[in-house]
Amino acid sequence: MKTLKNQTLLYDEDCPLCSLYTTGFVKSGMLDENGRKSYGQLSQEEQSFVDLKRAPNEIALVDNKTKTVTYGLDSLIKVVGFSFPFIEKIAILKPIHFILKKMYSFVSYNRKVIIPGNVKTENKLQCTPDFNYKYRFIFIGFALTITTFVLFGFSNLIPNVPKTSILREFILAFGQIVFQSLFLLKMDKQTIINYAGNLMTISLMGSLILVPILILNQFVNLPQFLILGWFGTTIFIMFAEHFRRVKVLKLPFYLCFTWVIYRIIALVFILNL
Repeated sequence: MKTLKNQTLLYDEDCPLCSLYTTGFVKSGMLDENGRKSYGQLSQEEQSFVDLKRAPNEIALVDNKTKTVTYGLDSLIKVVGFSFPFIEKIAILKPIHFILKKMYSFVSYNRKVIIPGNVKTENKLQCTPDFNYKYRFIFIGFALTITTFVLFGFSNLIPNVPKTSILREFILAFGQIVFQSLFLLKMDKQTIINYAGNLMTISLMGSLILVPILILNQFVNLPQFLILGWFGTTIFIMFAEHFRRVKVLKLPFYLCFTWVIYRIIALVFILNL
């Protein structure tokens, strides 16, 4: 594999996702040993030619010889394309590049709600993306849609539960956002929407855990104890992740209790339909 030398990716060290894939570039040999650097550790010289407003939104690739910078999707294409030229040729085609750029923005602006990490407050430079309402609402809508359809399919596997519908599952999934937001009304709008994004990431995560059972049940008639046990384990994992995120976001811990209360209310509502 060809190594792109004298190039440094400036990654967000508070983002586990960013840390993971930039480490992968170095370990795979796509970048040399100095191929990644925390944005928060930028030198004064580097700050003079790196766009400090753009870099938190679009990962910056610094050419250490020419002191020039490539941003966002083009940075990733440059890194991957150096080792795999055919990928670069495909990625720079206008229609494909347009789609990939939108997908990149979708992930970049939502990375703090997809996998949030503890912020190192000692860093003077914080690699926090701008709060983009459009991409945040698109993400919430995406997670809400996946959650609705997965729960619709899974609910039909559980015995003694009234037959469900797409509308019912959508109302229950969306209702959780509304219910939890009621306990944050004293906080600013961005905090509420940011929490809603994290809330839907947890729901999306839970839905993905349920998918293997849905697929397997298409081929094998699974016993009810396995289905219910898998569902209960999924709820526990979701609660643990919600607890972790509330701590990371420095939000009130009573949100964990209201998260459980909503599910109890939803269960009572379903059973009494």
